[in-house]
Amino acid sequence: MIVHKSMYIRFLAIIALAAIGIILMISSLPISDTCKCENPVDRDVQHEKFHSSFKELHPSDKQKLAILVPFRDRFDELLRFAPHMSAFLNRQLVPFHIFVLNQNDRYRFNRASLINAGFLLVKDHYEYIAMHDVDLLPLNNNLKYEYPAEGPLHISGPEFHPKYHYATFIGGILLLKVEHYQMLNGMSNRYWGWGLEDDEFYVRIKEAGLEVFRPRNITTGSENTFLHVHDRLHRRRDTAKCFNQREVTRRRDRDTGLNTLRYSLDSRRELTIDGVAVTVFNINLECDKSQTPWCECDSKVEAKSRLDSKTKT
Repeated sequence: MIVHKSMYIRFLAIIALAAIGIILMISSLPISDTCKCENPVDRDVQHEKFHSSFKELHPSDKQKLAILVPFRDRFDELLRFAPHMSAFLNRQLVPFHIFVLNQNDRYRFNRASLINAGFLLVKDHYEYIAMHDVDLLPLNNNLKYEYPAEGPLHISGPEFHPKYHYATFIGGILLLKVEHYQMLNGMSNRYWGWGLEDDEFYVRIKEAGLEVFRPRNITTGSENTFLHVHDRLHRRRDTAKCFNQREVTRRRDRDTGLNTLRYSLDSRRELTIDGVAVTVFNINLECDKSQTPWCECDSKVEAKSRLDSKTKT
């Protein structure tokens, strides 16, 4: 009984000594009314400062490219175009965005005016543009979509294009820096229907004293440098010529361009195609029929125009 009582007294003594030790430790700590905890706001600021300093150490000095794609009823081609171009340009580390210039009005297709409209819509946010057909896909990785500092860069040169091989051809894919396109006053707005707008633009470029550059050291040829996904039977081109269209569109146009373009933006849509962001501009072009009555050309008018042409000859 005495032994149990002695053990109980020792147990109480140990507890008392432990309590005294804890009290002494707490009393030795500095007393403050403020918490030294990290402020969440300060943490966010520090996080942002870190990333800002990281960006300053690794700046992106590459100019941004706006790919302008004149478009009407080519959705199948677009589904192929967007992922292909994204993979192709990502390999080159080119900052880019695809803009589909969808002609929303009832008039005949006007590729040049669509490009003019697209340029006006993006020029303040990009350093250069690519005038790019939706049915022409580059295959050779040595076709560099680099900033065309010295002059227009024609990616789809006549020696590489699957179809067009004349020396002054600049269609398909043409890159220009914003300042040069502005200086040229863009493209002519007179070309309703298919063809010749590129040929007129070539004359503008040469008259401005600019040199057209083309890719070098390309070892592929016209059969394997590009994939041309145009189906002639399914996608018939509007080659009709009515009124005095043939005569007018074979001359240098010194009257129309960016500064005379009349259009309205019906809507803007953001799409994602296989993970690739694409912006669609639905564009309504306007037509001054006193200047270009061929913006509408039905079969009867076309037949009459052909008959008048034969009569004159």
